[in-house]
Amino acid sequence: MDKIKAFFCNKWVGFTLASLLYTLWFVVWTGNLWMLLGLIVIYDFYISKLFYRYIWHYNDDLCKRSALYRTIYEWVNAIVFATIVASLVHLFVFQMYVIPTSSMEHSLLVGDYLYVSKVTYGPKMPNTPVAFPFVHHTMPFSQTKKSFSECIKWPYNRLKGLRSIERGDVVVFNFPAGDTVLLENQALTYYDVVRSYEQTLGTEHGRKKLNEEYTVISRPVDKRENYIKRCVAVAGDTLQIVDGDILINGQAQPKQEGLQYTYIVQTSSALSAQALNRLGITEFSGNGSVYYLFTTEDRAEKLAKSQNVLSVRRYRHSANTEVFPQWAEKRWSQDDYGPIWIPQKGMTIPLTPETLPIYRRIIEVYEGHTLTEEDGQIFIDGAPATDYTFAMDYYWMMGDNRHNSADSRFWGFVPEDHIVGKASFIWLSIDKINGGIRWNRLFNKVK
Repeated sequence: MDKIKAFFCNKWVGFTLASLLYTLWFVVWTGNLWMLLGLIVIYDFYISKLFYRYIWHYNDDLCKRSALYRTIYEWVNAIVFATIVASLVHLFVFQMYVIPTSSMEHSLLVGDYLYVSKVTYGPKMPNTPVAFPFVHHTMPFSQTKKSFSECIKWPYNRLKGLRSIERGDVVVFNFPAGDTVLLENQALTYYDVVRSYEQTLGTEHGRKKLNEEYTVISRPVDKRENYIKRCVAVAGDTLQIVDGDILINGQAQPKQEGLQYTYIVQTSSALSAQALNRLGITEFSGNGSVYYLFTTEDRAEKLAKSQNVLSVRRYRHSANTEVFPQWAEKRWSQDDYGPIWIPQKGMTIPLTPETLPIYRRIIEVYEGHTLTEEDGQIFIDGAPATDYTFAMDYYWMMGDNRHNSADSRFWGFVPEDHIVGKASFIWLSIDKINGGIRWNRLFNKVK
């Protein structure tokens, strides 16, 4: 035992193990050769000790002479160490996420706290590495003060993961339409608001009025709001929604357990909130004879058997201009959508009046090109273009609460550089309506 202890206490053994771990994690995994400079620091810490000899020994002397200084140093040292370790874990391994809305009910409930794995798809290196720790885009105790600096900007880089995104995965990602934000009302999607202003006042006056009423800011990819949805189509798929059912490449997909829709319920007498809560129905509105509620098919069937219920039917959206890509005329709806092809890296499409509205945002915003149209001709970065080759993979995300989810049907594709991680399991669930912990949901795998 003493020989084993002496072996691991040897400075060269410590240096070798630390260097190996550092090289595999920070050099090989990240692919950044500049990180090899860190080996100099490790060598000095274990072998040469030049930093200690000429600088750090003064700290040890102060600790010996002053008990107050030693106490302060120990606290600061512990806080800095904990911050660094927690930041590395948050960046490379996992992060926590709480369900804020009902867009994934009944698969995930408001108040579910999730473990989100970054290792599954590979950790995404930050675009803005200079930031206040443990907050997203806004400083604590502030609604407007940003928590990051754009003095350093890194291009998109994702480290090697265990696997790629698959259909059916529940994914956390940066909100693609969150690149532009109304600072005074961040719950609103900028593009929805600007369309409304333009329709009412015209393009020029609408945008002018919007800029007068709101402070409009932009955010880098890694500082956009985190969303959680289910991936229903991956790069290269052709997606279509027919009467609420999803078809991928022409094949009907199995229905996810717990899908919710809006149901219209006619009754002979009022429904009590207690009766609806017993069925797990928490979102509803009505006037005593007609109710609109969000629930699953099996719960709707149970409700239909109630004595005072006359009829239950699922609501179906008609064609409208609200869904992506917001055609000028009514073509698609939330329940009847597409077909639409999900872009795949390296694939080329022709640019036509039909395809351009669908893929224009990808070309201009997500992949950073300048696109203009002159006399019916399309120019990309100043050069005439009749087709376009995609530089990234894209995904189609939808909420399980189909009629109460702001998802890809409204704002389009999710680029691969927006992917944060895979929702793995529920580590805590708090019932914010009835109070208390939902013990039966703890450590349930996210399906």
